[in-house]
Amino acid sequence: MNHNAAKRLAQIVGADYVATEADQKRAYMYDEIELNVRPKANENSIVVKPANAAQISEILKFANDNRIPTVARGGGTGLCGGAIPVRESIVLSMERLNKIVEIDKANMMAVLEGGVTLAALLEELENHHGICFPVHPGDEGAHIGGMAATNAGGARAVRHGVMRRHIHGLEVVLANGEILNLGGKLVKDNSGYNLMNLIVGSEGTLAVVTKVVLRLYPEEKHSATIIISFNRFDDASAACLDILASETTPLAVEYQDKHLFTGTAQMLGKKWQLEKGEADLMIIVSEADEGRFQAACRRVYEICEKRGACEQYIAVRKSEQAELLLIRSQHYEYIKHMIGHSFDMSVPVGSVPEFLSGLKALAAKHGTVTNVTAHIADGNIHNDIVLVDGEMPDYAEELKNEMYALCFRLGGSITGEHGIGKLRREDLPLQKGEAELGLMRGIKRLFDPNGILNPETVL
Repeated sequence: MNHNAAKRLAQIVGADYVATEADQKRAYMYDEIELNVRPKANENSIVVKPANAAQISEILKFANDNRIPTVARGGGTGLCGGAIPVRESIVLSMERLNKIVEIDKANMMAVLEGGVTLAALLEELENHHGICFPVHPGDEGAHIGGMAATNAGGARAVRHGVMRRHIHGLEVVLANGEILNLGGKLVKDNSGYNLMNLIVGSEGTLAVVTKVVLRLYPEEKHSATIIISFNRFDDASAACLDILASETTPLAVEYQDKHLFTGTAQMLGKKWQLEKGEADLMIIVSEADEGRFQAACRRVYEICEKRGACEQYIAVRKSEQAELLLIRSQHYEYIKHMIGHSFDMSVPVGSVPEFLSGLKALAAKHGTVTNVTAHIADGNIHNDIVLVDGEMPDYAEELKNEMYALCFRLGGSITGEHGIGKLRREDLPLQKGEAELGLMRGIKRLFDPNGILNPETVL
């Protein structure tokens, strides 16, 4: 980027907060997308680190006047290339907007700058007795603003839903530099079109999120992580559906292929507690009341036994639960060397058994395998196309389209939580008709007529 642009940006934020050298910018160029499918970042981009919404406003006014693409970057934990500057861009790092403005216990709301990490929020809430944010919609290094912009999901969506459900207000900066305050601490607000919910999930293409008003909840003091094995996946899935139809709504119900649990545990120097069976569920039960907690655990056991569970293990101590969750969360480190392309398709919960058996059959048709990790109780399935001799196989595009076709036949979506980003932009028309895409393009033009915000993302 030219010297005059760098000079103007330094005037806005200070020279110490503008990075132009390659070694200074390297960490800001990519997110967590797989190497084999990630788009190439434009190395001529410049990284700017504003301190507040006012500085972001000035940056966007300058960028808009000069038609300079601008990409907001949070924690870099995204998985679809959304934060990669594919054109010569201003990369707007949100790391300095890291203030927890308010924990409002009376209204059960937190007011957070967009660069606050999920880890920082959880740590702060440890100091406020009786309240929590139990949703956990992503990596703890993710920024709250980024989780709002991507409508992050996570394993606990089965009870709490995705990020959109917990956002009550946003402060955002539009492409022309105007600052808007949308929503607030209100429970009800029916005053006109809901612009806030247009921005939630828009992946940085409509506005830059600088502040979030987030719903808090009473602390649930009693929790357990239950792992249960079955001989057949169909039995495990049926048990999950029975649990959802019962009086118990777990915090999370997770499925992984058995080898992912056992292999990841071995990689970490730990032991997976279930030796029997071929299909394992991880069920997290959490309640505020001890009586309800005990009843929920019993109900889960009873349902699973009726569906043929062959082995069970329960962890109540926090350290034991954390170890099981670590094994679940680190599976990607165990297999990432073999992954060419990963997916996060979503189908109706009742269609999960048919979808998973179909995915396995499609992989077998091409003489390969696909690794499955599923938020089974909300229908969000993570699977992959594996590399062959370290390279993307020649059937990858065909297999991807066959997987999508199966997903659509079951009423599903190509992404449940990761988003479209730059990775799935060409795939979106497979799911959305021209009328719907046309409305999206119109909304984009209205918010960002010069197209400077995160170009080549979503649309």
